Amino acid sequence: MVLKEYSPYLEYKDGALHFDGVNLLKLAKEVGTPVYVYSANHIRDQIRAYKKAFLDALIAYAVKANFNLGVIKIAAEEGCGADTVSGGEIYRALKGGIPADKIVYAGVGKTDQELLFALEEDILMFNAESEMEIEVLNELAKSKGKKARIAVRVNPDVDPKTHPKIATGLKKSKFGIDIHKALEVYKRASSLPNIEVVGIHCHIGSQLLDLSPFGEAVEKIVDLYKRLKAEGIDIKYIDIGGGLGIKYKPEDRVPTPQDLADIVLPKLKGVEAQLILEPGRSIAGNGGILITQVQFLKEKDDKLFVIVDAGFNDLLRPAMYGSYHHIVSVREGKEKVVCDIVGPICETGDILGENREICKVERKDYLAILSAGAYGFVMSSHYNMRPRAAEVIVENGSYKVTRPRENWDYIIWEETP
Repeated sequence: MVLKEYSPYLEYKDGALHFDGVNLLKLAKEVGTPVYVYSANHIRDQIRAYKKAFLDALIAYAVKANFNLGVIKIAAEEGCGADTVSGGEIYRALKGGIPADKIVYAGVGKTDQELLFALEEDILMFNAESEMEIEVLNELAKSKGKKARIAVRVNPDVDPKTHPKIATGLKKSKFGIDIHKALEVYKRASSLPNIEVVGIHCHIGSQLLDLSPFGEAVEKIVDLYKRLKAEGIDIKYIDIGGGLGIKYKPEDRVPTPQDLADIVLPKLKGVEAQLILEPGRSIAGNGGILITQVQFLKEKDDKLFVIVDAGFNDLLRPAMYGSYHHIVSVREGKEKVVCDIVGPICETGDILGENREICKVERKDYLAILSAGAYGFVMSSHYNMRPRAAEVIVENGSYKVTRPRENWDYIIWEETP
């Protein structure tokens, strides 16, 4: 297995794993564990690959994938917009330096408070998910003397061929409006005095390794675009969402932004609207790792358990989705063992890796869980009263703690004794 297939900035050097030039053994000892580590150069490279493949598109970084302010600032520096799904994510995007006129806002359960906040900030557009949301937004905009720019999120009923829990484009999904009903919804929205219809939005799912569903979805969106144009409804933006998959397993072969462009752009010929993409995982996923320390070794019924200080409170994906994350030792070694790598959480499902071959480790050694830069820290919790991990950005041989480790007092500060 070649580490550089996960990230060109990941390598063993002088017996220790390095990331973006930083010795992770030294970092772990200095910062403590568990700790999330993100490579600034990896993230920049991924954004630039999108910008090269889609020259005229707005690349709206999906904040839900990783909302670390340091990561958002990198996206802002690279000219990205932001795809957000809550008022809090809009707030973080703005704090990270992304202009309001590059922010799009989706999500099925937007509250009045969140909608009003987005209106006040004058974001680029709301990706409306229901007819009632459009009506409510019209009334809220009227109360503020504003017009709300919207795209209707349409559900194209396309199978994205991914995990059912992250498939969002099927008819049975809670997301969006059935594409066969979309024209009627657009006509109604266009008649509302405080709504300005500006776009079409579609997002079919996440961790897509087969690009054919993208092509099918875009064809349906373009057909809708033509029907809207015939009705005199001007569409300025076509937002096809994100979802490009990344490498989790060593054998995974993943598509690139250019591969996606080769599928999508020919289908958009003749469309006079700006393209918006919402990549998140494919920007940050392989740009992040989770370092954890070995606490104990235990043999039970001929099975070796390596018990570490990171659990599903830190990285939920293996427990929630049955997801695979490749795990390697931070210290290079030749002798191998097969083991289950498990966390400290008081749940049988707190397993980070089963039957994994890793370098032989001892108590207080460190392991690196790869492909953890997306849907890692953002999904972490305080379960079992465990403080959340620190977050660090590495770049060209140096590192910066962008979010310090929590402690017990942090968790209980708001409680009355």
